[in-house]
Amino acid sequence: MKAYVYGADGAVIADIAKPSPTGTQVLIRVRANGLNRADLGMTKGHVHGSAGGVGTVLGMEWAGEVAELGPDARGVAVGDRVMGSGGAAFAEYTLADHGRLFHIPSNANMSFEQATTLPVALSTMHNALVTNGGLQAGQSVLIQGASSGVGLMAMQIAKLKGAKLVIGSSTDPARRDRLHEFGADLAVDSRDPGWVDQVLKATNGEGVDLIIDQISGPVANQNLKATKVMGRIVNVGRLGGTHGDFNFDLHAARRIQYIGVTFRTRSVQEIRDIFSAVRADIWPAVESGKLQLPIDKIYPFAEIGAAFAHMDANQHLGKIVVTL
Repeated sequence: MKAYVYGADGAVIADIAKPSPTGTQVLIRVRANGLNRADLGMTKGHVHGSAGGVGTVLGMEWAGEVAELGPDARGVAVGDRVMGSGGAAFAEYTLADHGRLFHIPSNANMSFEQATTLPVALSTMHNALVTNGGLQAGQSVLIQGASSGVGLMAMQIAKLKGAKLVIGSSTDPARRDRLHEFGADLAVDSRDPGWVDQVLKATNGEGVDLIIDQISGPVANQNLKATKVMGRIVNVGRLGGTHGDFNFDLHAARRIQYIGVTFRTRSVQEIRDIFSAVRADIWPAVESGKLQLPIDKIYPFAEIGAAFAHMDANQHLGKIVVTL
């Protein structure tokens, strides 16, 4: 089968053996893939958790049809239209645990291209906002890096859960101007030294209840200033850098809960629980189309290299999709 593999000379389309499901695994005939920032790093040889390096089949988000079941797989049948996340997704066939996928809503007329935009964003941001962030109706939230696919989903979930004030950040003026389309009441530029003052003004000087941080690095101390006393910061991503100055005294004085999350160190059962929580809490909004992401551009699999070049240019809003 065809797959996008990182080799000695970089990422290339190659022929590899089709995998076979064991245990609770499901074999998926992939029809579409969503691109993510972590994928971009891996195309350049970076390691993401335990994955990466020469010989790695890249990709972590897909939509397709169930082709075969492992002996212990439950809740799915051959022929089901599904979407999910997991390693080695950029291929004609991929394996997934039966608890790490969603059935594509049958009543929403959802295409594979639309479906593949959702699994990472839904699972990541429901877990960050609701499970770890404890967002309650009437609270305020700031999404750092809001113009990314997961950021756009975070703002929508926050609104769905009743947030009274949703603030999104983007350093790109054109994308920042569009954040209101996805639920932002206020859009700020995290490179503007005055963005904290804007947040404080919008919250009557208190700061937000919750920050979902995808930037880290250079905004760490500003985040502390922009969070109310006894507020929460959930660290989801580190697009601005993995290291930076951190004012421990300010953190303590404001009594902020600072929580780090990642899928890289979660057990299979923990990930199953995250997917179950999405289904139990917000799935009707997925079925109705209330929670959805825009598709920036669709590429055929043969042009996956061009798709990543488009992502690397960082001019898109919404998801970049590859079809097989």
